[in-house]
Amino acid sequence: MSDTAEQDEKRSVYERRPAALRVARRVLWRPVFEATIRERLDWLTRTAPQVYDLDERADMYGGRIVAALEERVAGLLGTEAAAFFPTGTMAQQVALRCWAARTGNPTVALHPLAHPELHERNAFSQVSGLRPVRVTSEPRLPTAAETRDFDEPFGALMLELPLRDAGYVLPSWEELTEVVEAARERDAVVHFDGARLWETTEHFGRPLDEIAGLADTVYVSFYKSLGGFGGAALAGPKTLIEEATTWRHRYGGMVFQQFPTALAALAGLETELPRLPDYVRHARVVAAALREGFAAAGLPWARVQPEVPHTHEFRVWLPYDPDVLAEAAVRQMEETSVGLFGRSWDRGGPDLAFTEVTVGAAGLEWTADDVRAAVAGFVDRLPAP
Repeated sequence: MSDTAEQDEKRSVYERRPAALRVARRVLWRPVFEATIRERLDWLTRTAPQVYDLDERADMYGGRIVAALEERVAGLLGTEAAAFFPTGTMAQQVALRCWAARTGNPTVALHPLAHPELHERNAFSQVSGLRPVRVTSEPRLPTAAETRDFDEPFGALMLELPLRDAGYVLPSWEELTEVVEAARERDAVVHFDGARLWETTEHFGRPLDEIAGLADTVYVSFYKSLGGFGGAALAGPKTLIEEATTWRHRYGGMVFQQFPTALAALAGLETELPRLPDYVRHARVVAAALREGFAAAGLPWARVQPEVPHTHEFRVWLPYDPDVLAEAAVRQMEETSVGLFGRSWDRGGPDLAFTEVTVGAAGLEWTADDVRAAVAGFVDRLPAP
């Protein structure tokens, strides 16, 4: 097959996936970013009157609905204050540069798989004058011993909860408290990259305010987990948040009107946040059924990571080329209207690929038997190993 033919074939698989996912009757999760503009606006129109007075004047450079959202987040996380940011990238840079000025040390200790290291084009060093150092290369959060024994000073320890690019993994509550204490022993502040912090209460067995209370500052996202339009919040001590709003302005974060994003965030907090523990619990049912289904199908090697999911999101690894798996997943959706694997497959090594699985509201309808049957149908569409 020519290179052009191969490219056309690959393109057809990935172009077919969104369409197949959209019309599939059974899926584990319907990502809001795959919806149409009309569908997103319809959702907001239906939900908005339940969460805010729509006869109030819109915001201008913050205030009003934005201030109400900030107050809501501070209350949920148990912090003195919170500030709305258009992006988490901006929120975290501002938080850590504020802490660097206070500690006198611009070095930020973090994991090499943390979002700023993988997905932000070296923004810490290129934009904010921060110096990232990597505490561990293991696919997990750093331990207390690694934090305590790290061989150079750092002003802040940044912990991503959960660590998405390691498979949405979390430490135990005891491990988390110990690593925070280890950072404090070094006179470092602790910042939580809590883009998906909303998902962690079931694993930790603690409420949001107790989890957030371990850190000096916390960032949370309004579209990851909650299904909002975008946006983020930085929460922490009042004096630091006041300083952060000054830097938000300098970074270009004073958007003229933000009421659609703020309204969608309030809607997500109202509708999705209470359901996340149910999603997490059912993700464990789905993960166990996936393992059982692959074993029954006789695949020589298959992994669910983590074996028992820490949140409602996890990874599945299979010994195939990602394009082969993508084709099987799309064919299953097109032929049976069952979307077991609706997200892309990425290469994890020679003839090894992984995908991310999210269990949302649609996934609650699946029984373990449904999952096992879907696995059998998916494997039937794979070539013999």
